[in-house]
Parts: sequence; structure tokens; C-alpha cells
Amino acid sequence: MARTFPLSGLLRLRELQESKAAGELAAANKALRGGKTAVKNVQDAAGVGEEYPVDAATMLAVAASRASTSGMLLELNALVETLNEAAQSAGFEHQRARAEVKALEKLSDRHATALRLEDLGREQALLDDLGSARSLGRNA
Repeated sequence: MARTFPLSGLLRLRELQESKAAGELAAANKALRGGKTAVKNVQDAAGVGEEYPVDAATMLAVAASRASTSGMLLELNALVETLNEAAQSAGFEHQRARAEVKALEKLSDRHATALRLEDLGREQALLDDLGSARSLGRNA
């Protein structure tokens, strides 16, 4: 049996792919948090305003501002939804990559166990040979 795991190169590649997927997931989650923060900031800013407009021009300005803010919130909510979908997709990709790594890690562990059993078998055979040679030496 080969002493090194025959699929070690593939395992390293899968680990790199899993690491890349984890990075993409982190970036997607960061962008999603940023989008949610932007929505909250706009909502908070929209809540601040004059209680009692003093004249018609101010009232028109407040109405225009609210309409603009409403449109901005619609766009930001659409962006957050897109970012959420991207984050979910990145999460699924990371899970898939992690599953591939786990499968190869299990194979690697089995290979290491088989090597260890092989080594222990050789060691036991050597000990048996030494024991039988010692017992033959006493009988002679």
C-alpha cells in the first residue's frame, strides 16, 4: 500500500475550494449586513423631521423628501433581497464544498488506519518471529 494518501492532492484542492467558498460566504454576509444597515439608516432618517411645517413650501419639500425616501427604501429593500439570495447561495456552495472535503478526509483517515494496521501487523509478525527464535534457542 502506498505510504502517502493517493488523493492528497485532490484533498488539498478541495480544502482550498472550501476555504474560497467560506470567504465568499463571509463577504456575502458582510454585504447583506451592510444593506440591512443602510435600510435601517434610511428608515431612521425618514422618521426625523419637522413636526409642524410652517408654510406651503416646507410642506411640499417634506412631501417630496418622503416620496424620495420611499423610493430609496424600495430600491434598498430590493438590493437587500438580492444580497440575501447571494448569501444563501454562498452558504449552499460552502456546505457543498465542506461535504466534499469531509468525504476525502474520511478516506484519508481510513488510509491512515490501514497503514497503521499494516505496520502493527508487521511488528506483530516480527515479535512472533523473535519469540519463536528465542524459544528455539532455549530448546537447543
